[in-house]
Amino acid sequence: MKDHLLRVATQDGTLRAAIAVTTDLAEAIRQRQGTDPTATVALGRLVSGAAVMGSLLKGDQRLALMIEGNGPLQKLHAETDAHGQLRGSVKVPLSGIAPTSDGFDVPVAVGRAGFLHVVKDLGLKEPYRGMVQLYTSEIAEDLAYYLTTSEQIPSTVALGVYLEQEGQVAAAGGLLVQAMPEGDEALIALLEERLVALPPLTTLLREGQGPEQILELLFEGIPLGTTETTPLEFRCTCSRPQVLSMLKSLGREELQEMIEQDEPTSVTCEFCKECYAFSGAELQELLDGLKPDAQGPK
Repeated sequence: MKDHLLRVATQDGTLRAAIAVTTDLAEAIRQRQGTDPTATVALGRLVSGAAVMGSLLKGDQRLALMIEGNGPLQKLHAETDAHGQLRGSVKVPLSGIAPTSDGFDVPVAVGRAGFLHVVKDLGLKEPYRGMVQLYTSEIAEDLAYYLTTSEQIPSTVALGVYLEQEGQVAAAGGLLVQAMPEGDEALIALLEERLVALPPLTTLLREGQGPEQILELLFEGIPLGTTETTPLEFRCTCSRPQVLSMLKSLGREELQEMIEQDEPTSVTCEFCKECYAFSGAELQELLDGLKPDAQGPK
C-alpha cells in the first residue's frame, strides 16, 4: 500500500478527519537518520502526526512540529507542506532504550518534561508559532492536547509505528479527527470510544485495511462527504544555493576563519544527510561578495 493521506468531512460539516499511511516515509527517514528502534518509533509518530495535520494546509503553506524534551533523543523535528512532501530528523538517533514486552517506551526516550512547538507558514508576514508543555510525551496525546487547548479545536489523534524484528518499519500511520465550531462534541467522544475498541492502527494497516476501510469502521452510521486523497513522500528542501546563503549569513569573521583552515568546508543537511562541500576559493568568492559591515549573527 503506497503512502497517502485521505481527508473527509461529515455531510453536515460538524466533523473532519484525516488518515495517513506513512510506512515508506517512516522507513526512509529511519534509514537517513540511523535511528535505533525506540527512536524510530518516536520519530515515526511525529512524522505521521505532521502528515495528518498537514491535511489542514493549502497552497504553499507549510507546517513544522518540534519536540524538545529532557530524554536522550533531545529534539525531534518534522515538516510537511500542503502537497504531502515531508521530512524529519532527530538530534540524537540512538536512544539507548531497548524495547520491552510492553512495547517501546517513547515517553522516556522523549523525556517527561519538555515542549511541543508548532510553526505554521500560512503565507502571512510572520509564521504562526504555538507552544505547549508535553502532556504525556506519547506524541499523539501531545498533539491532541495542543490542538484542543491552543487552537481550541476538540481533537483526537492516533499514531502508530510497527517494526520488524530487524528494526525496519513494517507499518506506520496517523489519524486525526476534529469537531468543527458548533459541532457535537459528543460525536468526538463516540469516535474515541470506537478507536479504543478497534485494533491498533498499525494492526489494521498490516491486515490490509486502507484509510478508506478504517474510515468506514470509525464513522459507521455517520454520513460522510467526498473524500480527497494526497500522495505522501519524503522530500527534502535543502539545496546548494540554500546552504551557500546560510554560510553567507555567518559573516566576514567566521568565513575568514573557515578559509584560513585551508581545507574544504562540509555542511550536512540534518534531514536528508546530503553533504555539501565548498572549497576555499568558493568561500573566498562568498566573502568578497559581502558588504564591509557584514559581521554575521550577534
